[in-house]
Amino acid sequence: SCYLESHIMHGIQIAPQRHLTLSHKGRTSLFIGIAILFFTRLILLFLIPFTDTTEARYAEIARKMVETNDWITPQFDYGIPFWGKPPLHTWISAIGMKFFGVNTFGARIGMFLTTILLLFLLYQWAKRMKGPDFALAGIFIISGSLLFLLSSATVMTDMVMTLGTTLCMISFWDMLHHKQVSRLSKYLFFVGLAIGLLAKGPVATVLSALPIGLWVLLTNNWINTWKKIPWLSGLALTSLLVIPWYYLAEMKTPGFLDYFIIGEHYQRFVNSAWKGDRYGHGHAHTRGTIWRYALTTFLPWTPFLLWPLLRFKKITSAVRKDQNELTLYLLCWALAPMLFFTLATNILPTYVLPAIPALGFLALDLYLKAHAPSPLTPRTLGRWFTITGSISTILAITACAIIIIKPHVLEHRTQKFLIQDVEHINTQSSLARGDLYYWHHRFYSAEFYSSGKSKTIKKLEELTPLFENPQLDFLVIRERDLHEIPASILTKFKKLKSYRKDVVLYRETPPSSN
Repeated sequence: SCYLESHIMHGIQIAPQRHLTLSHKGRTSLFIGIAILFFTRLILLFLIPFTDTTEARYAEIARKMVETNDWITPQFDYGIPFWGKPPLHTWISAIGMKFFGVNTFGARIGMFLTTILLLFLLYQWAKRMKGPDFALAGIFIISGSLLFLLSSATVMTDMVMTLGTTLCMISFWDMLHHKQVSRLSKYLFFVGLAIGLLAKGPVATVLSALPIGLWVLLTNNWINTWKKIPWLSGLALTSLLVIPWYYLAEMKTPGFLDYFIIGEHYQRFVNSAWKGDRYGHGHAHTRGTIWRYALTTFLPWTPFLLWPLLRFKKITSAVRKDQNELTLYLLCWALAPMLFFTLATNILPTYVLPAIPALGFLALDLYLKAHAPSPLTPRTLGRWFTITGSISTILAITACAIIIIKPHVLEHRTQKFLIQDVEHINTQSSLARGDLYYWHHRFYSAEFYSSGKSKTIKKLEELTPLFENPQLDFLVIRERDLHEIPASILTKFKKLKSYRKDVVLYRETPPSSN
């Protein structure tokens, strides 16, 4: 921390044009900070098991895709289609498992590489706008924000969608502000649309169109927007990339489009009592919760983002003088997810993720505008980066240390360790190898770590076949649900071990012992 502060504080200068200039030592310090963040995240990629429900569910869907070799329809369960999301993120995880095996690394490495690609694109874009040092400092902020760091190697849809929306936003800006943009680069906007539509659906298009539309409206850039963007050929490219999968998905499992377009993209957000969710339950919250999520998921950089607002008049004046209107563009980009999801009731914190890239650059840009050319700026900015950056890196390193020292600390969130115990018992026992059954509750982590062999039963009559087969099966049940099993049946099992969150593992007693 002292090393970072000494080099960042003395390595920052604010040029008259409000560009950030770092010394060699200051630049090196930020590189070290980013490297530490991503090295620890890479270690956690191996160490953290899949936890229920979100990541384990998506990992299991990808595992089933590899097992069944069905690359058109993701499967929620064998033979049951998963209509909740398009398959791009599933393809990425499944390809990783094809190359590196069915494990946490194989499932997550594609997401990690997606994050690296996203940061590379953001760095190159910010470098063109405000110079390499502004770009590097912005990447440091983005990388160290809580939600971005957690999502950077997590099996889920949002990081892939964020890649698509980000590609749209930076490509649109380049087309309107750079005369030397190649024809190929212009079509990256429409590739970004395709990525979003294949990663999460129409919501990705809205999260790109909303900020762009707001910015065009506020800056009156209608003519440039129409003239400089190849709308017809570009949308044709997007359609070519997207429509084939949507068509094949509907043909293979009729009803997909109705559920996905109407259910997932309308009912899910406007109706907190929606009962049509096939794959879980709604996350009902009061309207406006997305704004609280935005402030918490950007930690520990949230105070740095809000601090310049104390000089609101100075910022407003600087924004008005900003000829290329970049600050306003970043503001529209950053606010778009919150504006869109303000009235939504079924939301998750990860819905903020598409805003994080803009928030990172916006926070830095506002700070420079609010303080330049104050002589205290180098010292105060250095302290902000030292303290806030140190919090991010210390938390990441601490998480690694905890997982290494106490690998079972997440036992209450994953069935990995229970599956390992069952496998060990089966290997060591001379008794017939048994199957694993869960009473009422479905654990996706159990399905992943058992390669799809764990099963869920919900009726007492489904227990009868366990006593009629020659093998000795396992039963997992929560202690609070024990009263649902008659004593005459429960006595046919032997308690083996209790796990956190009152999960109990039983094994069927050999007939001779009854």
